[in-house]
Amino acid sequence: MADYIPSYIEEHRTGRLRQQAAGARSLLSCCNLCPRQCGVDRTAGETGVCNTGVMARVSSYGPHFGEETPLVGSHGSGTIFFSFCNLRCNFCQNYDISHLGDGHEVDDETLARIMLALQDQGCHNINLVTPSHVVPQILAAVDIAAGKGLSVPIVFNTSAYDRVPTLKMLDGVVDIYMPDFKFWDAAVARLTCDAPDYPEVARKALIEMHRQVGDLCIDPSSGLAYKGLLVRHLVLPEGLAGTQQVMDFIARTISRNTYVNVMAQYRPCGKAASIKALAASLSDKDYRQAAAEAKAAGITRLDRPRRVFRLW
Repeated sequence: MADYIPSYIEEHRTGRLRQQAAGARSLLSCCNLCPRQCGVDRTAGETGVCNTGVMARVSSYGPHFGEETPLVGSHGSGTIFFSFCNLRCNFCQNYDISHLGDGHEVDDETLARIMLALQDQGCHNINLVTPSHVVPQILAAVDIAAGKGLSVPIVFNTSAYDRVPTLKMLDGVVDIYMPDFKFWDAAVARLTCDAPDYPEVARKALIEMHRQVGDLCIDPSSGLAYKGLLVRHLVLPEGLAGTQQVMDFIARTISRNTYVNVMAQYRPCGKAASIKALAASLSDKDYRQAAAEAKAAGITRLDRPRRVFRLW
């Protein structure tokens, strides 16, 4: 990984990244960045589903040791949590951030400084959490930070509710895509986040992400990921996430070599109790079945479940 040079550095040097950021910024005047396609003028203070205007809103940032093994290393993943969300699952474990918007607005220069500060702390990457609605701000901040020495991989940590045209703006900028493929069934997506198009959108998003970065590449000496696709899948009670279908899609359409984290940490948060099946935590039986379905689909690169006690 010591020899890996993120492609955004060349994009900055040639001026293409600045042009891409400007083009993305122009879309805020009639915002269609995400599948909600609200059409609001964010430059004039209007907000749509994401409740975010022209400036990104950051809830918190710091080294994070609870992420997947290839991201954490010895100094943690440099995580930036953006406030609000374009998907807004009713069971979100970060409900105060994604729904209530806990955090404060930052301009592009400040966001760039945050990235550089995380790198200075030794973080192995910049991990952008819930970034789909602030792509223009991210592009601008990466351009600024690259000019001041940013050189670690960029991780796009997303719900996968992302439009392909927006993802194409990130081609050559994002090193690691980390989408969470949440639901296979449109009815479940409608019930939990009022997004019945989610399964179709997520499938197209994963295909585009993999086209850009390929399978996850891990440096054998450090164990750290530096480029590629890492897919998360939060197992829901009573099979509501459609794990078997999701894993079959990944294995057959994306790659059998996809690095996948089948996550067991579901617990009822937010307004989850409004749906009977989601009112209880995940059972061991449901998780074991989901893990078996992933293996049966031919997925062999599975993140190892572990307990994490270190806080940041």
